[in-house]
Amino acid sequence: MGVEGCTKCIKYLLFFFNFIFWLAGGVILGVALWLRHDPKTSNLLEVELDGAYAPSTFYISVHILIAVGAVMMVVGFLGCYGAIQESQCLLGTFFACLVILFACEVAAGIWGFMHKDTVSKEMIKYYDSVYDKVVLETLTNSKREAAAAVIKIFHETLECCGNGYVTSALTQISDKLGLTDICPTTGTSIDCHKRIDELFTDKIYLIGIAALVVAIIMIFEMIFSMVLCCGIRNSPVY
Repeated sequence: MGVEGCTKCIKYLLFFFNFIFWLAGGVILGVALWLRHDPKTSNLLEVELDGAYAPSTFYISVHILIAVGAVMMVVGFLGCYGAIQESQCLLGTFFACLVILFACEVAAGIWGFMHKDTVSKEMIKYYDSVYDKVVLETLTNSKREAAAAVIKIFHETLECCGNGYVTSALTQISDKLGLTDICPTTGTSIDCHKRIDELFTDKIYLIGIAALVVAIIMIFEMIFSMVLCCGIRNSPVY
């Protein structure tokens, strides 16, 4: 025999929330892998010029997210099994894991809020440095061609040209005169600063929404796991 009454209801509620938690871990893992291999971000973050690569802050965040998703799936399975088996040991371990995960998520959320604009700012700074090498600096033909190839990747990927309306117009004129060949074939005049900011800001908000949903689920799970653990301990059948 196992727990009865309201405690039994808590048992199945905990199993349900753990199943949702396990699914959420799978979703986060999937989203993180998509962010890691998304063509737009991959094209931009893997460019290299003179040994200098694009800022990797975004990838660091994504790799952390991959680890979190994998751990959530393991912990979710542990919680489901502990609830069904009514094991105080498994439920206690599950609760401890949840507390650690919740603390890490809060810390990551605070860090992310404080640095939410860092990724786009670093990428914009890198873009400007490469753009200046192509347009303003005096370089050898080989170095200019290398810089132009990198800036072309930005422009083709984001469908933009230049770091402002004026520079965009001037660059397009330069392309038409045959002096450069760095604007996308679509002939767009959209500011690349705006495109970069939109690309990374939208993805950061997506991560934030996922983290908030998971945090709410974790709070309910911590409450239910402790209630069930106490119910098992006080049950006359044990």
